[in-house]
Amino acid sequence: MKNIPHDYYLRFTDPLVYERILNFHCQGNFIIHDATRHSTSLHFFESKHLEDLTGNELRLYPPSKSIISADSMTSLSSDLHRNESCDYFDKSHIDFDTVKQIVEPLTSRQHNSFKRGYPSAGALYPTEIFVCCLTDQALDWPCEERILHLLPNSCEFEAVRNSEDVTPLKISILTKDTDIGSPALAIVYTSFMPKTVFKYRYRGYRMALMEVGSMYMLTDLQVKKVGLQSRLWSAYNDTMLCKSIGINPALFLPLCVQFIG
Repeated sequence: MKNIPHDYYLRFTDPLVYERILNFHCQGNFIIHDATRHSTSLHFFESKHLEDLTGNELRLYPPSKSIISADSMTSLSSDLHRNESCDYFDKSHIDFDTVKQIVEPLTSRQHNSFKRGYPSAGALYPTEIFVCCLTDQALDWPCEERILHLLPNSCEFEAVRNSEDVTPLKISILTKDTDIGSPALAIVYTSFMPKTVFKYRYRGYRMALMEVGSMYMLTDLQVKKVGLQSRLWSAYNDTMLCKSIGINPALFLPLCVQFIG
């Protein structure tokens, strides 16, 4: 395993490809700020239209007798079935041993191997994971810093500097308009862009999205295994979130937040 400085990847990155992907990604960003909360809107659809267009399935052809049954072969209690997304998190404490269990599927699976517990195109592993403690009750948290960066090969965490106060983080991910309670933990999946695009260029961005999907699904199943609940979250502003963690928003793209409690 080599420890390469994170900015070394920029030497091999096409600046035009990099700029285009950043511009495209930013089009999907939320504007979250008290100064604009009453003057911005995502859309103006009527609720009846949203009800018609969501929660359904897409049929390509009219119903016919050729429909084949695909009844589930596993029970809802199976390890392969995820729990429903949690609507509301009660205040709770997650001990740090459980935190380590939750991220275990994201680490290297065998000793002396760089391969991890999820697929990654070209073994690039461009996703960087930040494990964030959102509660003051976590007395067994291993350090004063409340945000940890997972090092999957080493099976270690490194403390994020100046993260003793997670109030800015909470403001950036727990929006005022949606009350989901008090999750104890937030896992922030970010894509380190120089590592994402230097080899596969534009397609690398797609592969990074695929990789994060694999990761949060594995984590979701692990959360169920340890008896907790989770919820995926995208209602945040990328720049605000990066600033609250202390990472450069021109290099790291937050792709998803997973609340656990």
